[in-house]
Amino acid sequence: MTEIDYEKARFNMIEQQIRPWEVLDSRVLEVLGSVPREDYVPARYRALAFTDVAIPLGHGEVMMHPNVEGRLLQALAIKPGDRILEVGTGSGFLSACLARLGREVRSVDIHPEFSAAAADKLRHHGVRNVLLETGDAARGWGEGLFDVVVLTGSLPQLFENWRARLAPGGRLFAVVGEAPVMEATLVIRGGEHECFTESLFETVLPPLKNADRPVAFEF
Repeated sequence: MTEIDYEKARFNMIEQQIRPWEVLDSRVLEVLGSVPREDYVPARYRALAFTDVAIPLGHGEVMMHPNVEGRLLQALAIKPGDRILEVGTGSGFLSACLARLGREVRSVDIHPEFSAAAADKLRHHGVRNVLLETGDAARGWGEGLFDVVVLTGSLPQLFENWRARLAPGGRLFAVVGEAPVMEATLVIRGGEHECFTESLFETVLPPLKNADRPVAFEF
């Protein structure tokens, strides 16, 4: 069996997938080039760690495509002092990237085995500013406000409860819509009662488990 050159594969991922998607932020590129993605994918898919695919994690969940992760991290413009909420820990790779860019990450997943596996991987790589929790965060999680909120599962509609978790100047990333038409969206809180929404790109993600759905109109 041919041994994979992971460093070359990582370089090619950045140059052939991520940069062409207009991800040019030097901090983001440095993080994606240094966090070992191959150690976070399920062992049986390790050879696919740097390919342009959504890698299965189990329970119908996936790792995002690398270019989506790059655009997400760039759009959030994470600052070193930011407090981050991640809903959907998944493999823990994005958690590690967020932790490198911000001050602390609070990450919650509904699947306890995901949280446990991510804890092992993050500990192995010396990532100590991620608090992992297990629970159903589809309608919110924890107390207080966050500078950054990342939803790694899609929503049929972005309800106000998510915007309400943002501190002034805070940013939220969410994929909104129903397959096959979904839109990656960035929400920025300008002030206490003011939010701005920007459409980033089209993509598809599995739905966030138990997320609220719009009330059906009845005649």
